[in-house]
Amino acid sequence: MPIDKFILLLLGTVGLAAVLPARGTGADVASGAATTAIAFLFFLYGARLSTREAIDGLRHWRLHVTVLACTFVLFPVLGLAARGLVPVLLSSSLYQGLLFLTLVPSTIQSSIAFTSIARGNVPAAICAGSFSSLVGIVLTPLLAAALLGNSGGGFSGDSLLQIVLQLLVPFLAGQLLRPFVGRFVTRHKKVLAVFDRGSILLVVYTAFSEGVVQGIWHQVSPARLGGLLVVEAALLAVMLLLTWYGGKALRFGRADRIAIQFAGSKKSLASGLPMASVLFGAHASLAVLPLMLFHQMQLMVCAVIAKRRARDPEAELTAEAVPAGAAPAAVGTGTRSG
Repeated sequence: MPIDKFILLLLGTVGLAAVLPARGTGADVASGAATTAIAFLFFLYGARLSTREAIDGLRHWRLHVTVLACTFVLFPVLGLAARGLVPVLLSSSLYQGLLFLTLVPSTIQSSIAFTSIARGNVPAAICAGSFSSLVGIVLTPLLAAALLGNSGGGFSGDSLLQIVLQLLVPFLAGQLLRPFVGRFVTRHKKVLAVFDRGSILLVVYTAFSEGVVQGIWHQVSPARLGGLLVVEAALLAVMLLLTWYGGKALRFGRADRIAIQFAGSKKSLASGLPMASVLFGAHASLAVLPLMLFHQMQLMVCAVIAKRRARDPEAELTAEAVPAGAAPAAVGTGTRSG
């Protein structure tokens, strides 16, 4: 189970912020650059998403409703239930980050990749992840305001407006301009992927720099981090079981259940980081720590599950049910998620 290289970059960025945090004018410049980069990042997301594919995907509405329910109902319910673990396993600040994690949209690219490896319904995974990301731009901050209130450090009408202006408006602009820039974005997707990751790293550096300046790292002990990992492992295990056997109870076929499991059990680092930086302000570093750890955990575990699903006896029978060539084409039109 190899560690994702991007996670190593994230950890290196955290280390850089701990040693050389941005202060004063440098912090203002870094914050402004991060805001601009994330807005452009979501513009690219909008430009990449095929409107035709999204409309076609609506035909499989039961699957998409199921994934959305897992992402924005089951996950938050489990997050609220984890409140009973404070202060035994989690500190109050880490719990706020854990609860925020449960409100974040699903991933797109990794859901597509794992669904493809496991020989599941790749087109459904594309649409499910895309719908989750789009809905999450609006629903995640609303759920955060309702469930976290002012405890996150800045939930207000102004912060919700910032989310809309920084994420939703650029996304919609990308959709509107897709006929003009879509081909360019597709041709240069490898180069733009570097910008994707660079934007996220800049947000991480800005958030953790502010945390170091505020001295909040003294609130986290190795024991608390260990407790957080245990809780997140249990959370991931429960969601993987619920999405797989829940799909069976709802009479979905094997290919659809695979898409539901991988799209409904994961959380997007790319969407969660910019939202946390707006909603949590100076406390963003602790807020995104649970999400960063959960992101790596879900990649490692789902990689193993996907390979096992590919070796299932049923895989050979259902592979023919998925349109030939769907997986490669799908991955090319999906958006990055992290």
